[in-house]
Amino acid sequence: MEERLVLGSSFGSAATAYAEHRPDYARAAVRWALELAPGLRVLDLGAGTGKLTATLVALGAEVIAVEPDPAMLTELRRALPAVRALSGSAEALALPDGSVDAVVAGNALHWFDMAIAGPEIARVLVPGGILAGLWNVLDDRVEWITGLERVSGPGAIGPRDTLSNWRAATADLHLPNSGLVPRFGSAEQSEFPHGQRRTADSLVETLATRAGMLVLPERDRAAKCDKIRAFLAGRPETGHGEFTLPMLTGVLRVRRL
Repeated sequence: MEERLVLGSSFGSAATAYAEHRPDYARAAVRWALELAPGLRVLDLGAGTGKLTATLVALGAEVIAVEPDPAMLTELRRALPAVRALSGSAEALALPDGSVDAVVAGNALHWFDMAIAGPEIARVLVPGGILAGLWNVLDDRVEWITGLERVSGPGAIGPRDTLSNWRAATADLHLPNSGLVPRFGSAEQSEFPHGQRRTADSLVETLATRAGMLVLPERDRAAKCDKIRAFLAGRPETGHGEFTLPMLTGVLRVRRL
């Protein structure tokens, strides 16, 4: 729990870089996440700088964004001034009972304490409402991505971050870890093609916004970034100019009981 709190609270120190370099989410994935919801009143929980929020708005959802980190929330409000954006956490939601049709979390569900957050999320959802976690994952069927994973280490590319591992790593995240009665039904998982235009330098900057990188001492983080940059410079796919980073957006979807 303590490690999760430390990692989860690390993003504010890199809020501007996060806003600039993190990818959005595949629209098809967001549509699938919401397709069983009774309506389009959506809570984006752990909204960060608004990467998922922007896609929800573009798809016509009525969005409330909730984010605990002040620096991340500032970036979200700057990018999406028309969105109702609130300070708060998954464990303490200042929203009325049954006020949203869906709760979504982009690269955030794994930070929640579901023993507390699960009942809170269930409380604000309408009956039959949807909880969905979304993760952008690297397509490690591509050979150079497997090399990047080896060089980067788990601090930059962890089990939730690759196509081959994300399903197993996220399958139970909607469940409380304390033996409490689950508030949600059986999970469904699916993934959708995605991609992001990057250069070697901007991909290094992207990986540097991962929690496992942000908590490293400055010298160690710089050394790791240099190692990743050297790997990318030596690959024909990434060593010259822009390339498309092969990704998918994975979705875990459950219905409120």
